[in-house]
Amino acid sequence: MAKANIKKNDVVFVIAGADKGKSGKVLKVDPKKQRVIVEGVAVRKKTIRRSQAHPNGGINDLEMPIHISNVMAEERYRAKRDAK
Repeated sequence: MAKANIKKNDVVFVIAGADKGKSGKVLKVDPKKQRVIVEGVAVRKKTIRRSQAHPNGGINDLEMPIHISNVMAEERYRAKRDAK
């Protein structure tokens, strides 16, 4: 398993996948599964059933993990882009 240079609270840029071109702050890193959760990227809808804790139920936005190879540190991405 390769070492990931991305840590929590880093600003990253999505370089591949459905959310390509978006950037955001890393909320969580899972090194075993090689996944990261990025704020505002890969957002999915999650329905909440009615219960005593949530009497009205509802729909929440939930950030899903994406593979660590699909993101790059934003400063590194900008430097690479400007070097061309």
